[in-house]
This record gives sequence, C-alpha cells and structure tokens, in this order.
Amino acid sequence: MKQLPEKDLPPGRHRLLKEHLMTEIRRDEETARTPRRWLRPAFAAAAVATAAAVTVVLLPSGDGDASAKAPSRATVALLENIALAAEHQDGYGAVRDDQFVYVDSKVSYAQTEEGAKTRIPPLHRLESWHSVDGSRKGLMRETGRGEWTTDVDARPGEPGYEITTNYKHLSSLPTDPDAMYEWLRKTAPEYSGQETNQAMFVLVADLIRDAIVPPEQSAALYRAVARIPGVTIVENAVDAAGRKGVAITREDPDNPTRDEWIFDKETHRFLGERSVADEDYSDVEEGTVTSNTAVLRRAVVDEPGERP
Repeated sequence: MKQLPEKDLPPGRHRLLKEHLMTEIRRDEETARTPRRWLRPAFAAAAVATAAAVTVVLLPSGDGDASAKAPSRATVALLENIALAAEHQDGYGAVRDDQFVYVDSKVSYAQTEEGAKTRIPPLHRLESWHSVDGSRKGLMRETGRGEWTTDVDARPGEPGYEITTNYKHLSSLPTDPDAMYEWLRKTAPEYSGQETNQAMFVLVADLIRDAIVPPEQSAALYRAVARIPGVTIVENAVDAAGRKGVAITREDPDNPTRDEWIFDKETHRFLGERSVADEDYSDVEEGTVTSNTAVLRRAVVDEPGERP
C-alpha cells in the first residue's frame, strides 16, 4: 500500500478525495492467501473537512475480467431508454463560465478505521457548488462536518484534466457513442489501476454523480456503457431517499462489491448510486449497502453557497 500526500495526487482527483476520504475495503484472509490481489478503495465520509493525506491502493492494470459477458438485450434497451431521457432532459438555459453547478444530495458512506468495526453513518445532506469552468474554488456543506472550500480543477494540459467534472470540460467530450466509448477506454485506465472495463464503468459514475452533464454527452455516455462487458440490470433498487427504481450495475472484479446506478422506472431519470457488498468480507455482511447517494436537485447558480 502506498501513501501519497494530497499534493502529489492528480489534480482532477482532489475534489473527490476531499469530499470523501478513500479507505480500503479489504478481506484480510483473501489478502493473506493472495497477496498480489489488490482491492479498490471505497469512498468514506471523513471525520474532518480536509485531510493532509489519503490512502491509495494501486491495482493491477489490464483486462482482468475476460469472462465478463456482453450486456443482454434488456440491458442495452434500458440504457438506450436512459440515453433518450438524458438527451431530452430539461436544459439549464445559457450556462456561463462564471457560474456554479449546485447538487443537493442525501448520502451515507461507510467509515473504516484500523482496529475498529466498519460503521455506516445515518443518511444526511450533502450540498456542493462547483465552478462551471473549474477555474474558481467550490464549496461543500455536509451535515455533521460543516462547510469548506474545494480546490480549482486541473487546467487543460495538466495531469487530471481529462477526468475533471466541471461543465465546460464535460461539454467538450464526444457526442458520438463510438467516440465516447474510445475516449473512456483510453482515459479511464490512465487514472485507475483496475482492469479496463471496470475502470470505464467507475469513471462514468464519477462523471454523472455530482455534476451536470450536457444532454448530448450524457446520452453518449450511456450508449457507450451499453458496450461494456459485465454490465447488467437490478430490477428492484432503492436509492438513499427511498425512491424505487431499476439499476444498472457491474460487479467489481477486484472487490467484493457491486456498484448500482439507480434510475426511475418511468422517466429513466438518474436517482442515485449505491455500492452493495455481494459477499461477506471483513466485518461487512453480504447485502450491506456500503455507500448510498440520492441526488435530490441539480441547478446552475451564480455564487457558491447560493441555493436555487
């Protein structure tokens, strides 16, 4: 395991790491038997607003899930409906570079400390304001943690710029599904040691979770996901706000978890995301929801701290 000071991390990851510290989810017995297998970190709620350092687990690269099946027709059809809904989503008007993207969420992230049992905090409110063009500091407000500012994003040509989630950068991504797929396949492994397909799936989640993705790019993302092996459906899923929906999921080949993106069954609007333990590990039982997010509102506002 490698300890990296925050300043040495790719700038594009600073915001995510400050919002939720990365902690290991590992099975001690599996690590002992197979020391070459590394487990992907999970985002966990931090006890303080900022951190001097985070733990990063370096993972083997490559296509390690050759047995993953192509998505079923039902999965592809659902993703096409989701893409169509994204393509025709209500706009936000003329978005200016000096504005901020506001996201209001209900969240809970597992907290793991060495020598202590894994704790699942109660669901609570998290609000974020991020600069439309990434050039201004953002703001976070989280129940129980207070309020803090976030760094500016990496600029074009700087490390991490490709995975920044500001609106201006997302607007520059491909709108053609084939081109989007190739962009994900090229970009995701550069910032993840996971096998390529899982890295692509995780990157898409990072892009859609707490940002506003323009309609054409959003539709292209979902159509690209329909080509990722191992992607499938969970028919009945519930987000952190208790809203019932259908989920797009993929089992993580490096971890005992599956990530679920939950959508409304009728409107196909994105509701939230959760991670579920798909087997017992450490002190976590199979079926435990280890991270849970419900997006309640997105908007574009003029100042950090302003609510629509």
